[in-house]
Amino acid sequence: MSAPFEWIVTAPPAARKKLVSQLSQREKNDFAFIWPYAARPEQLPPPGGWRIWMTMAGRGFGKTRAGAEWVRMIADKNPDARIALVSSSLAEARAVMVEGESGLLSIYPPAARPRFEPSRRRIRFANGAQAQLFSAAEPESLRGPQHSHAWCDEIGKWPLAH
Repeated sequence: MSAPFEWIVTAPPAARKKLVSQLSQREKNDFAFIWPYAARPEQLPPPGGWRIWMTMAGRGFGKTRAGAEWVRMIADKNPDARIALVSSSLAEARAVMVEGESGLLSIYPPAARPRFEPSRRRIRFANGAQAQLFSAAEPESLRGPQHSHAWCDEIGKWPLAH
């Protein structure tokens, strides 16, 4: 979380609105990209040491945003992160997980957005972390790249999941 705004995020709910109203327009724009402020508790990663976090919820819950924000958190904290982004197809991975309204490119302030290289199916973050798009229809393509993390989206739609 961005240290300058931590005091707002941790303030009691009744005080937050007043504190935000006192920010400059630029600060308000920056604050809009701080996920812990906008997220519901069930959209945040669970505490503790876990290997799998599954969110099973209906349309409009914010699953894509939660996944994208988790990837952002991993990438921002770890310049060596190699993240697999897996969806039912490459087209869906790009349209939803990367370029969608809640996808990775939309959750960063414009000046801090990672660079998407569509021809390489790769996202490069400013600190060196990388994410690679994969199709669940080609599970063997995940072998070898040595991923540190993976965001697997809409597993129920995967063609070979059953």
